[in-house]
Amino acid sequence: MPTKKRARLSFAARVVVVFVIAVTAVMAQGAASAIKYKVLHRFTNGADGGFPRASMIFDLTGGLYGTTEAGGVYNFGTVFKLTANEDGRWTESVLHSFNGDGKDGVFPVAGLILDHAGDVYGTTTFGGSYGYGTVFQLSPSGDGSWTESVLYSFNNDRQDGYEPWAGLIFDAAGNLYGTTYYGGTGGSGTVFELSRNGDGGWTESVLHSFDAHGVDGYEPAAGLVFDRVGNLYGTTLYGGTNGAGNVFKLTANGDGSWRESVLHTFSETDKEGFWPSASLVFDAAGSLYGTTLGGGRYGPGTIFQLTPEGQGWKEKVLHSFDFRDGVNPSASVVLDQAGNLYTTTLFGGVLSCYHPDGCGVVFRMQPTTKGGWRGNVLHFFWDDPGALPSAGLVLDGQGHLYGTTGGDGVRNWGAVFEITP
Repeated sequence: MPTKKRARLSFAARVVVVFVIAVTAVMAQGAASAIKYKVLHRFTNGADGGFPRASMIFDLTGGLYGTTEAGGVYNFGTVFKLTANEDGRWTESVLHSFNGDGKDGVFPVAGLILDHAGDVYGTTTFGGSYGYGTVFQLSPSGDGSWTESVLYSFNNDRQDGYEPWAGLIFDAAGNLYGTTYYGGTGGSGTVFELSRNGDGGWTESVLHSFDAHGVDGYEPAAGLVFDRVGNLYGTTLYGGTNGAGNVFKLTANGDGSWRESVLHTFSETDKEGFWPSASLVFDAAGSLYGTTLGGGRYGPGTIFQLTPEGQGWKEKVLHSFDFRDGVNPSASVVLDQAGNLYTTTLFGGVLSCYHPDGCGVVFRMQPTTKGGWRGNVLHFFWDDPGALPSAGLVLDGQGHLYGTTGGDGVRNWGAVFEITP
């Protein structure tokens, strides 16, 4: 079982499994010719930000919002927006530079969500009043500026969680839900809720504290997803019966408490995959889809499906990455209207990439008429600005894919890209 790593590094750096890549550059060029790849913005790690680690979101006007882990005015990270121009180019604007003043958060590595009023919500891994991370809100002003408010500072008091690595979700009442990587009564992460008060403030409640002992998972690196009746679903990177991570469900009790149940436990000893680090996605039929950083038939990770079956859930590996088509999928999948799945891998791909472990890929899974799945690489990152995509993708109404690459801090500091089918 992997040991718990407490080094203050980016999440991807802490959990990546390094593999040897073996594929020719000719394959990459052939696959790339089938689609159009375009870089919308290159980060400089200056005032515009650097090292985007999370997926982006669209607003109603087609603007893209995201975060960078570093850069900005104070070099503690940013919230940015990309706006499409009439000439096809995109303009980046920084909505907020985190300042590390002892109250503001620092180092946002998770994605954002929008409410109906156009306010943006997210998390920072560190910073705040106690240094253990925050939940923040950004509100637009009439003059085009944005005002930030820290809604909650995590405090690591052996009850509260700390270091939220994942983003947030809303319930129907406007309450916020998320996870922390550490903390809680078990010291191994929490699921929390932030509910609105009548005075405009927010109250935090810990719904579940993970325990590294026993069958419970620990250290949830991913966010949550609701089902249609209000149950919460998520993953833990480690723990469970086999120590390789869990898929869990939280069900609300009538008294305001929540009950956790483990839907699936991963294992390093078989070919199903292990170490799930990304959020889950539901399809219309109620099946869950996700990725694992490692495992599978060849070792460098999987795409899996969990289907309700009787009183339990049945897991099926849809794809095992094999070094040539990607290594370490650390992002969630996204579903289009035709039922195709899309994701990225942090490493893998072409041998001629400047990074020794490959620069990553954009990968697609298509359902077949016989009930199976067929996978193919849409784009090999080779010498593109950024490369090393740790974040998931977002689809627009025309089926175009948008994502971020993290960069390596030597040749580049990340980018925002578009893939047109």
